[in-house]
Amino acid sequence: MSLPAAAPGSFRAALHRFRRNRRGSAAVEFALVAPVFFALLFAIIETAIVFFAGQVLETVTQDSARKIMTGQAQTANYSKTQFKDNVVCPTGALAKVLFNCNDLYVEVKSYPTFPNVTITEPIDGSKAFIPPTSYCPGEGGDIVVVRMFYQWPLFVTGLGYNISNLAGSKRLLSATAAFRNEPFLATAPC
Repeated sequence: MSLPAAAPGSFRAALHRFRRNRRGSAAVEFALVAPVFFALLFAIIETAIVFFAGQVLETVTQDSARKIMTGQAQTANYSKTQFKDNVVCPTGALAKVLFNCNDLYVEVKSYPTFPNVTITEPIDGSKAFIPPTSYCPGEGGDIVVVRMFYQWPLFVTGLGYNISNLAGSKRLLSATAAFRNEPFLATAPC
């Protein structure tokens, strides 16, 4: 037995009902827009966190530099490791909240005058970080530059938004404080 042919009117009615039915359109539209929306949302959140971490690093640098400027670090005769452990990252410090102190790098250099100050980029041609090695807080009246660096890991770079400046999807956060030491009598452990 053969099947009866569909009437032309019923096909048009079914097509009309299909075009009029909008129940799944919101889900389809959301599926099309959601990846772009979430990528943008996560990029905004990551950028805000990077800026916040940079500001925290600036604050830690300024607070730590004050110990050098007033001669407290020189009076205590801190080595580079002691300065980092006792001043930059002591127990309960702001730096320990946001950063892994083992990966926080400190550079302290002293100069006789401001025109002699030279600041070099700590990133080489292959986008690798070159850790600083110097620690010389200077004596009373010396010009001192304190710099801190932290390699912040990035996660949203795979979605096409890339603010990394280091290899391995990392952003080098840096903070600098330049000042003249107050006149004090302690000598520098340079």
